[in-house]
Amino acid sequence: MSFQLGTASEANLVGVDSGIVRCTRHAITITRVDFAVFEGLRLLARQHRLVETHASRTLDSYHIADLNGVGHAVDNVPYLDGRVQWQNPLCNEVAIAMRTASLELHVPLTWGRVWDRLLGDLDPKHLEHERFLYVLRYQATHPPLLVEGVLRPQYPLDDGPHFQGLRVPAQVKAV
Repeated sequence: MSFQLGTASEANLVGVDSGIVRCTRHAITITRVDFAVFEGLRLLARQHRLVETHASRTLDSYHIADLNGVGHAVDNVPYLDGRVQWQNPLCNEVAIAMRTASLELHVPLTWGRVWDRLLGDLDPKHLEHERFLYVLRYQATHPPLLVEGVLRPQYPLDDGPHFQGLRVPAQVKAV
């Protein structure tokens, strides 16, 4: 089954890096699960709110425009039966399509469930295992925190709908 992006998704791609836009448009035609572009370019005020509510951990979001006014991230949220869904198995299906698009179009992307490797380097048949290995790598470099007298392991952000490209650090606006 072939899907297509709707008007709202296309509007959410305005201002996003052209390579990410091409990947998203290609991915929607090859995915097994429909998805919408929930968010592309983001204002700094919204990013502050996301950090305040712990929905994000950084003000240095790739959704924020660089000095050229370009954003370098999208949130592609799966749709099932006409409703947005955030469950990992569905997000993994979108990731598989974005991975294929990334490789076919030669656009390097990072995915929000495995932040330390390129999406194209992940095994698409074992994305949950890739996530597990990433959590182990993350915990090896982030020691447990003492919370109310108990050591608690730290976990990386799990953001299945998030895909980001590369950006030149010198081109990023100060936050």
